Amino acid sequence: MRSLYLSLTGLALAGFTMTASATTVVNQAITESEVAGAQKAWCQALVDISSTYAKDGQPAAKALAEKVIDSAYGYQMGAVLFKPTLTVAPQTFRTTRAGALAYFVGGDPAYPQDKGFALKGWTNCEAQNAGVFITGDSATSMGNVMVTNKDGKVTTVDKTWTYVKDDTGNLRIVVHHSSLPYTGK
Repeated sequence: MRSLYLSLTGLALAGFTMTASATTVVNQAITESEVAGAQKAWCQALVDISSTYAKDGQPAAKALAEKVIDSAYGYQMGAVLFKPTLTVAPQTFRTTRAGALAYFVGGDPAYPQDKGFALKGWTNCEAQNAGVFITGDSATSMGNVMVTNKDGKVTTVDKTWTYVKDDTGNLRIVVHHSSLPYTGK
């Protein structure tokens, strides 16, 4: 430290001046309110895709689902660790955008068992966290998501999401695990 001080002092004596300038700070820390906002947006997107399907059909719902996936998930950053609620082997995990899209809206012959989870007539969706673990530039939430269909029936799923921020500061889902609660059977 002393040699740095002497060097800076020497520069000042030699006629060099040092001016204070604005320091650029990059802070990718995630807040609990950002997590809650991302969950609320995901829920609203699910309802919007479902209502778009009811009004305008599968092609319109697919176009909206593509926008949702591109804005909410981190597929442009690499593989997303996505385990949807209602999938079976050999296509249980959806690490690609195409696999996620097929799960949400169906219609992809490469995923013949997918009928479109987001097309089931959802009218409401709410996330309720059991806990949120935030560590700097990533956050993981675990809890339930309750989705209500057009007949008023509520389905509860266990949900874990992990988020990171992209280069523009937007949260991206990079882990999404969903399952039906264990019933003891």
